[in-house]
Amino acid sequence: MNGLEQFATAPMWAGFVVFVLAMLALDLYVFGGDKAHKVTVREAGTWSLIWFSLALLFNAGLWWYLQGAVGPEIAERKALEFLSGYLIEKALSVDNIFIFLLIFSSFHVKPEYQRRVLIYGVLGAIVMRAVMIMAGAWVVSEFSWMLYVFGAFLAITGIRMMVAADHEPDLQKNPVLRLARRHLRVAEGDHGEKFFVFKDGLRYVTPLFLVLILIEATDLVFAVDSIPAIFAITSDPFIVFTSNMFAILGLRALYFLLADIAGRFHLLKYGLAMVLVFIGAKMLIMPWFHMPVHISLAVVATLIAGSVIASLYATRHSKHN
Repeated sequence: MNGLEQFATAPMWAGFVVFVLAMLALDLYVFGGDKAHKVTVREAGTWSLIWFSLALLFNAGLWWYLQGAVGPEIAERKALEFLSGYLIEKALSVDNIFIFLLIFSSFHVKPEYQRRVLIYGVLGAIVMRAVMIMAGAWVVSEFSWMLYVFGAFLAITGIRMMVAADHEPDLQKNPVLRLARRHLRVAEGDHGEKFFVFKDGLRYVTPLFLVLILIEATDLVFAVDSIPAIFAITSDPFIVFTSNMFAILGLRALYFLLADIAGRFHLLKYGLAMVLVFIGAKMLIMPWFHMPVHISLAVVATLIAGSVIASLYATRHSKHN
């Protein structure tokens, strides 16, 4: 990375981290995040709009700041990089939603308890993503050839995702779940929104805690795909981090917005798979052809929009209408 790829100052990093922590605190302690309740479509839609608007406002502020700091050319490029990265991360996070739905339905988690699980899931995801992004930025800066490894990995992952798009995983055979059941005392049954209970002086985990473990493991798996994908757009750690964080912070609201109609987007997985193949191919051909960011953004947006429109058309007579 050259100097321009790391324009963010320490106060910018600190300010953004404070912003993330403040928004999480507001969600937990002011807007009822710590109280069990069923999230309505209206509430989820409002929060989805808020997070999307905040992401666009942040991007506009970033563009305005860089205009004066480093000039309009770099300002425009960085703004496009953030928008592209945010769109990619947001789109790939939809695949998380399909898995979340499968996990919650498999464990019969009531809607009013799902929000608490996802809040802690988001907290864990933020920590994991931060560590992985910093590690990825260091690896790319020290070993530039790793970008080609990322590219090959993404292309292969996209192809595998396309082949297995209609296959639902058997959660009971999940190695993480089997390991947890082997080493943790599990209190079967409904214990409300508690993660831990005490019996005969011993601490037991509840099935809801097992759900949380699976949610965290799911995000870790998806992070392995999504973080290399955004490095195809930019190697700037600040852009990678901020676009990831905005996508993660809006994930819970997006889940509740789409939960009841997710079945209508069954073709979206093919679109996301094609996005991964495209990004992987883009990384592999970099020595011969450097694709401008705005073209990458247009291709990704077209693939996602096309798969969404195709899904809605294919399910236009569905009972979800």
